[in-house]
Amino acid sequence: MAEDGIWHGGDLATARALFPEAPEPWVDLSTGINPIPYPLPALPLSLWTRLPGADDEAALLAAARIAYRVPAHAGIVAAPGTQILIELLPRLAPAGPVVILGPTYAEHGHAWRKAGYAVSETAAPAEAAVTIVVVNPNNPDGRVLSQAELTSLAAHCATHSGLLVVDEAFADFTPEASIVADLPAGAIVLRSFGKTYGLAGLRLGFAIGAPDLIARLKAALGPWSVAGPALHVGAQALSDAAWLAETGAQRAHDAARLDGLLAPHGRIVGGTTLFRLLETPQAATLFARLGRHGIYVRRFQNALDRLRFGLPGDELSWSRLHAALSVDAP
Repeated sequence: MAEDGIWHGGDLATARALFPEAPEPWVDLSTGINPIPYPLPALPLSLWTRLPGADDEAALLAAARIAYRVPAHAGIVAAPGTQILIELLPRLAPAGPVVILGPTYAEHGHAWRKAGYAVSETAAPAEAAVTIVVVNPNNPDGRVLSQAELTSLAAHCATHSGLLVVDEAFADFTPEASIVADLPAGAIVLRSFGKTYGLAGLRLGFAIGAPDLIARLKAALGPWSVAGPALHVGAQALSDAAWLAETGAQRAHDAARLDGLLAPHGRIVGGTTLFRLLETPQAATLFARLGRHGIYVRRFQNALDRLRFGLPGDELSWSRLHAALSVDAP
């Protein structure tokens, strides 16, 4: 659990505190991170001993432009994770009401509130909104807004001299959901590297938008903001289209397999290729049962009847999940 009180996945310290008798190792299904990561290349020692170079950054951005289909007129900047971009955007955006299409990733609302904005979270944006934030596909329910819907929202924001922020953290396996290739005026897109490539610890993300706003983000990030190893690994991975296609097919198969395990325990109300969202009045009981078996899933402060399940990464983890879901005791 984060210090600010927002619940996040991947917090095994909290899992161990809640279930001290659970067997080790834990099966952590509480994140939306690919459990089978991109194979790390051999890293030259120089990546650790010198400051990141401009050529290394240029190679990464060139690979990202191709991978994300960034148009020539748009700017792109790399950052040490998408989270820092979420924190920086409120410092650079125009004044005025902010509407977040939710429920969604809670750090968006938290960042705008910290910066002093009036923030509301709604299922549909209000006419008074100057800035609108959309996670697309959405976390945790996988909702996808169409290109036409997003273009309309961007036009609304542009009319009010505002900004449409589109967080595409989970769009890599559903490229048809992305608006990057036809980026409308008034929109900025965030892309996350670590989730799809299973390398969240690398800390790498991107912002794509109008060159002037991207330049301001780059200035706010400062020099050498992305570590040399992240530049190197990111450039190689983003250039590996064959790996992405094969991995997407494999994870889609895993998601369907997970649906089959979860269906008897409630209603699957959405998700993405990397996670599934289960709705059940027995969510608290199921969370506790899984925890006692050393399996940690994502619960929600504002939706106590829902649990999010990431994908198991190996057959032993699948077997443990199946066994925990199959026991008769609560």
